[in-house]
Amino acid sequence: MLFAPPILSAVLRKLWISFKDLMPIILVIAFFQIVVLQQPLPNLAEVIFGGVLVVIGLMLFVQGLEMGLFPIGETMAHALSRKGSLFWLLIFAFLLGFSTTIAEPALIAISAEAADIAAQGNIISSAEASLKSYALGLRLTVAFSVGVAILIGVLRILRGWPIHYLIIGGYVMVMLMTLIAPKEIIGIAYDAGGVTTSTVTVPLVAALGVGLASIIKGRSPLLDGFGLIAFASLLPMIFVMGYGIIVFK
Repeated sequence: MLFAPPILSAVLRKLWISFKDLMPIILVIAFFQIVVLQQPLPNLAEVIFGGVLVVIGLMLFVQGLEMGLFPIGETMAHALSRKGSLFWLLIFAFLLGFSTTIAEPALIAISAEAADIAAQGNIISSAEASLKSYALGLRLTVAFSVGVAILIGVLRILRGWPIHYLIIGGYVMVMLMTLIAPKEIIGIAYDAGGVTTSTVTVPLVAALGVGLASIIKGRSPLLDGFGLIAFASLLPMIFVMGYGIIVFK
């Protein structure tokens, strides 16, 4: 009981922080509902209850990141760096990017939707096996590209390569591939760059980069530790357009 007031105070403070983070969304919805549409919200009680759950969920999610994922990423980066094995460090970087992306719900959803649209456009067969094969191929392509992206990002930190050269070169490649890729895959490829930055991938990858940069002599966590997420958004566009060239011939 002696610890109840401090704990309660900390919980209320974090709830208030989460509520403030969601406030812009609440204000936008309220403005358009009241001023523009001039209609009451349907099922107001359910909406309010759902909003409360969102605030609580956001608080717990952020707390979980701070307590679990960030420390795990930094600890593993430190341990692998001290082990002195470049091979295992690069394998870990690739598998981290691949495993967190292949299970990303947004990627699963967009892959299934892309398969349905492709079937409706008579680009692929509408048979269930074809839909599943196309969606799985798209997911594997994106996940593999993110794994390669994290691997390249880790090499950049280790070797001290300037990030802007890699990013500029990558986007030049994106523009060139856009010219030759089938038009049916270009929009999907560009969207794939966004869905890869998931709620699990981002904190783990960011923690990995910061952890590596903080333990390697001559590297700055601020200057060198960040930038891995940029690669995770860039390479899927290139790989998915390549996937489209192969699939759509």
